[in-house]
Amino acid sequence: MTRHKQQTGRNMPNNRRDGFVRIISGQWRGRKLPVHDVDGLRPTTDRVKETVFNWLAQDIYQAKCLDLFTGSGGLSFEALSRGAESITMLELDKKAANQLQQNLTTVGATNANVLNTDSLKYLAQTGTPHDLVFIDPPFRKDLIQNIIVLLEANNWLTPHAMIYIEAEKELGEIVTPSHWRLHREKIAGQVCYRLFEREKV
Repeated sequence: MTRHKQQTGRNMPNNRRDGFVRIISGQWRGRKLPVHDVDGLRPTTDRVKETVFNWLAQDIYQAKCLDLFTGSGGLSFEALSRGAESITMLELDKKAANQLQQNLTTVGATNANVLNTDSLKYLAQTGTPHDLVFIDPPFRKDLIQNIIVLLEANNWLTPHAMIYIEAEKELGEIVTPSHWRLHREKIAGQVCYRLFEREKV
């Protein structure tokens, strides 16, 4: 993985054939959006995505969302399609970020913002609270614990925010604040994905 790809989410295997992500449900159901062929990019699979959004069925509508290491944008576009109020997409790779912006234009979304930036540096500043945060960093980079600390320290989360974390299975347990409750957890292949609910402090 090259230096520029170290903070690109959704690590995609080298034998990737699909050049698109598919929106499963909502106003853009069935739409396929192109994915720029960036080394180290892996869209969240449809099976995982469908499970995650079933978990979020009662929470996604009118939610203010933040997608770290956006990559292909599969989670962001699914959230928008299902009625999220807004979403901020953070993506370090310029080509991937440009593709995300093009895809927003294609579907006519006006309630989303793509920032070509480093997620950790962005979270290091004081933020505005979000209802839902997607965390899918590159595998085996030990980024998740720092992300959790920054989200809590810099006002990025609403009192009852939902936090989705996708990571390599071998990472094992993730240390979270005592007021984060594990809502759901599942393993698919080499991926472990979890949904946490933040309880008001």
